[in-house]
Amino acid sequence: MNKKVFKRNELKYIITLQQMNRLIEILGLYMNEDKYFKSTIRNIYYDTPNFLLIRTSIEKPDYKEKLRIRSYKTVDSDDDVFVELKKKYKKVVYKRREVLPYNVARLFLDKNVLPNELQITKEIAYTLKYYKDLKPAIFLSYDRLAYIGKEDLDFRITFDKNIMWRDYDIDLTKDAYGNLILPSDSVLMEVKTVMGLPRWLLDFLGENNIYKQSFSKYGNVYKEMLNKEKEKEEINYA
Repeated sequence: MNKKVFKRNELKYIITLQQMNRLIEILGLYMNEDKYFKSTIRNIYYDTPNFLLIRTSIEKPDYKEKLRIRSYKTVDSDDDVFVELKKKYKKVVYKRREVLPYNVARLFLDKNVLPNELQITKEIAYTLKYYKDLKPAIFLSYDRLAYIGKEDLDFRITFDKNIMWRDYDIDLTKDAYGNLILPSDSVLMEVKTVMGLPRWLLDFLGENNIYKQSFSKYGNVYKEMLNKEKEKEEINYA
């Protein structure tokens, strides 16, 4: 059964492909391949026309939230996808998600057609009502390798590369393509844990001078969108 409610800490690190490959050699001792071990994740992020959700998020308030539809492959209209409401309060991530057919999910988020009376669905409906004008804002995709702890099933490590975005053709039935937000030899590693980090991982991070940092995929996309808009204005002004 797919888990629908998550509460955890998420730590992020930008590493090289070489560092990722070295760490993967160690992971086999402590972790297994996740159910979605190797996938190209596709997301549709919802936001207001003036990008209120992501603007609020990058200001680093105590509380912030995001709404998205996610799939682990290119889908057909009746394939199941995840509708996810992701909240963060004082560095702790709370994620609520519901599985729906893609066409039902789009009717729900685009047209506010409630698919059922489940608790999580009603929470998402409240978010849609609260922000009133949420629309598909960007398509964001990346290639992911995912591992889960052998003993601690709440401990996960994921490696994301080829992180791409576009603000057109926002549809999970379309292929993954767009603009890169990290160099091709860089990887975003996310460590997701309820407890602390194990000693073997702390040792690896320390030996390789790898440090935790703040990194939001959608946040970096928004900053890139602002830069592109500024460049257009400068060209028009010139």
